[in-house]
Parts: sequence; structure tokens; C-alpha cells
Amino acid sequence: MRFEVWAPEAGRAVLECAGATRAMERVSGRAGWWSAEAEATDGTRYGFSLDGGPTLPDPRSRRQPDGPDGLSAVVDHDRYAWRTPWPGRGVRAAVLYELHVGTFTREGTLDAAANRLGHLAGLGVTHVELMPLCPFPGRHGWGYDGVSLWAVHEPYGGPEALKRFVDAAHAHGLGVILDVVHNHLGPSGNHLPAFGPYFTQTHQTPWGAAVNLDAPGSDEVRAYLVGSALAWLRDYRLDGLRLDAVHALADTRACHFLEELSTAVDALADELGRPLSLIAESDLGDPRLITPRASGGLGLHAQWNDDFHHALHTALTGEAQGYYADFARAPLAALGKTLTHGFFHDGTYSSFRGRAHGRPVDRARTPAYRLLGYAQTHDQIGNRAQGDRLSASLSPGLLACAAALTLTSPFTPMLFMGEEWGASTPWQFFTDHTDPDLAEAVRQGRRREFAAHGWAMEDIPDPQDPATRDRSCLDWSEPEGGDHARLLAWHRELIALRAARGDLTDPDLASVRVAYDEEARWFACRRGDLRIAVNLGKEAVAVPLGGHHARVLAAWEPVEAPGADGVLRLPGESCAVLAAV
Repeated sequence: MRFEVWAPEAGRAVLECAGATRAMERVSGRAGWWSAEAEATDGTRYGFSLDGGPTLPDPRSRRQPDGPDGLSAVVDHDRYAWRTPWPGRGVRAAVLYELHVGTFTREGTLDAAANRLGHLAGLGVTHVELMPLCPFPGRHGWGYDGVSLWAVHEPYGGPEALKRFVDAAHAHGLGVILDVVHNHLGPSGNHLPAFGPYFTQTHQTPWGAAVNLDAPGSDEVRAYLVGSALAWLRDYRLDGLRLDAVHALADTRACHFLEELSTAVDALADELGRPLSLIAESDLGDPRLITPRASGGLGLHAQWNDDFHHALHTALTGEAQGYYADFARAPLAALGKTLTHGFFHDGTYSSFRGRAHGRPVDRARTPAYRLLGYAQTHDQIGNRAQGDRLSASLSPGLLACAAALTLTSPFTPMLFMGEEWGASTPWQFFTDHTDPDLAEAVRQGRRREFAAHGWAMEDIPDPQDPATRDRSCLDWSEPEGGDHARLLAWHRELIALRAARGDLTDPDLASVRVAYDEEARWFACRRGDLRIAVNLGKEAVAVPLGGHHARVLAAWEPVEAPGADGVLRLPGESCAVLAAV
């Protein structure tokens, strides 16, 4: 087997493989690359030593059996016998479900998560979006401090377990999207700087020196990231990638890294004959991310839309701190703007940022499904002081309203695991750092952050306490009865309605119409022949839906169809979907 590594500044490179060492040779015509051959099979341990230094794992390691600091292991991807033929599934008409492997089940493994896929298929979602799987220190964590960008966290089950999960998901008709982090690597176990200029002081990010996308040596760094993305899609038969915080990708080159990545992924999709999707998380409010390359955009296929979340969250909760402030001034108006124009901040002033923010969406050429809409995500729950879900403070009726607005929106809907039954378990920030100094720094940093916002430090969960992770695991007995079962049935009904009614997947933002009353707290949305009405207030309201007769397709509380006056009498904290007749 041939082993290769990029180490442009090394004067000598040595391969350690199966306990034996051999000198590596420079590769002709590939500046900075070293190569050597050795006997190896699936599972063989190996690593590289540069200039007499310690043996380090391969930057392109496919497996880290002993964690980020251990030796790498060879992975023979051809050993796995795929069982499920799969034509692929794009984001058009999709419903996504964000899932964290370590807390989706108490066991916290990919195989245990695969055993729950029948629940997701029965719910009606089309894709599972897995939070990051790259290796990180310890057993439990969110995954955003991962390293070894080609490998699968061993406590989750490693590479074979991911293949079994994807195979099982495809057997259920579910696509699989993986969250990947290109904007930084974790603070522990990151050995890339020993090999080459993977990071640059030219730009600084919240995590320190930026990943090197535009300084000297960046050609190979970009190839490293693109190669990792293509490997996930090809070797694990994934249907797409979610790209974490692309606004932190500092790149001044004429061809932005994201354009290079989307070009490569589209080429792989053509080669494989199945759709592949790139979904960005971005704080920029810039539709150029999802504008086709031929039209001057970066060519990504979709992006998260936090503006919809913020508008919906303020309408539901009344919260007005931080970035919610602009939305909270008139939350239903903010919700109406996002549903009809995509972004709330489209060049308008943001008090949170102290400047104008965002750019308008061209509704004539941007289909609405390229924006993801959601009421909850791992970020919006886990980054709260106590990781409290909406279910901790809202009634079942308001949770039903949130579901109605999300699942009938023009955007691609996404749920966060457990949201479908109003899970009572929090989802808190937890880590398992093996370095005691780093663990203490994270613990104290978390407490100081929220103490500055008025929280008592002792009320902030300790990220390193195993109980913090344990509290965050879903309780799978909850969906079996009471309001949990009712909410689950409501989500199933709405998702089935979305699949059956073409008006709900119409990608034309300009065709969406809204009406609302901020004081009475009702909101109505027209999607073709369908009307969605929600009452966020406690008292019953009369919602004028127009002069056409309508019949009720779904309702959280029993309601009568509007009479000749076109007025719907809607109980407090409830919602309904109607069809014009």
C-alpha cells in the first residue's frame, strides 16, 4: 500500500507502519509531498514522523481507533457490502431532521441511532442531518471541536457503523446529510500545524488563526478540505453536507473556496448519477451563497435561515434580548417579511450589529426551498444558558403553532430531534475534554459568559459533568402518551399534508401572502389554495380569511369552517390549515 503525506517544510519524513519504520521519498512533480510503500491491510496502524519528531496521525486518516492523538488505521472501504440501492435525494421538497448521535439515544452510538430510524420514517421526514462525527477528545461532545476531518469518532462506532447507519437510513427511504466543520479544528488533538501551513495568522476567527484558504500553501489546504468533503459523499454514500459557519471562512482569492467546493461536489454528483447537496450555515444574510455559479453566485444548494427562526421565536416567546431585539419590535410583521421575502435583514439596520445587514433575495430566481426554516436547532437550544427547549416554557398549543408555521412555510423545514413530541429533556452544552486545563478553561469560560448576562454562575451546567450529557439524552418513553403523543401525531399530520399538497412545496416566494394582527396575536398565511391560521394569544380570535368558502384540513383544536363571511373562529393558542373550495 502506498502512503502519502503533504509536509512541505519537512527535511525528512518517516512512515511508521505496523511497528516498522521506513524512510519516505519526495514525490516528483508534487511539491511538499512524501511517499512510501508498506504492507498493510484494513486496520493496520500507522503514522508519520517529521524531522525526527514524534509519530503523528495521518492528516487524511480514515480512522483513529485510539482517539485524535493515537496512530491512524487503514480503512478498506471496499470491504463493506452495501445492501440498499439508492438513487439519491435532493433538498427539493425535503423535510430535514437534525440529530446528535451522542444524545439521540442513551447508548450514544450510530447503531443505536439506526434502531430508531423507523420512528423518523413514520414521522415522514425525508433526510436525517447528523451533527459532526469527526474524532474529538473523550467520548461525549457536540462534535464542533473535532479533528481528523476524514475519520469517524470511534465511540460512535467508527467508519463501519456510519456505513451501517447510512445503509439503514436509505432502506427506510431517508437521505443522510452530515454536518462538517471547515472553519476551525478543535483545541485538542489537532496535529495539522506540524505538517504544514494549514492555518494562517493573516486572518483571525473566534477560534484563533484562520484555516489557510488564501495565504501561501493554501492550494493544498483547499484540496485537503475539498477531498475530505468528496470522501464523505463518495465513501459513505451520503446525500449532502451541512457546512458549519461559512461566514468564518476567510478567503480573499478570486475564486472563493465555497465556489471551488460546490463545483467539485456537482461534478461528483454527475459522476455518481445522484443528487448531492451542500447546505450552508451563514450569518451573512447573503443570497449569493445559494445563487448558481452561472449567475455569479457560489453555487451552494441551500442555507439555514436564522431570520425565520428569530422572527418565529420572538413571536412565540416575547424574548427581546441580543439578536432578537429587531424582530421583537413587531414579531408578526417580522415573521411575515421572512415568509414573503426570505430574509428579514436584507440591507436593513441591525441594532445587534450596529449597522445595516443582509442583502435582498431575488425572488424571481431564488426558489424558496433553498432556505431552511426551523423553530429550533442545536444552536438555538444548546447555546442558551440552560439548554432549554421551547417546550420548557410554551404550551402544547403554542408548540403546535410553531410546527404549523414551520412545516407549511415556503422554506425547506427542519426539526431538531425530539421537537416532534415536545421533548421535556434539555439539550445542554457538554464536553469531555481529557486535558484538565482545557476542561477547566471551558467550564469557567461558559460560566463567565452567562454571568455577564445576569445568570448566577452556579446555575450554569458544568459542561464536563457527565450528568450534563445524560440530561440531554432523549427520553424515548415520552412519545407514547399525553401531550407528547398528541404533538407527535400533529407533526405527522402536517408533514403528510406537506407531501400531499403541492401548494406547500411551491418554491415561489412572491406568491406567498400574509395577514396578521400584532395586538390580537393572530397570523394567517396563504399558500396557493391553502390557508394557515395561528392564534398565539390565549383568547379566541376571529381571523378573516377572505370571501371564499374553505374546509378544514387539519386543526389543533376543533374548529368550524368559516362561513360566508370568510371568518375563522380560532381558539386561543391553536392553529388550523384550510383549503379553499
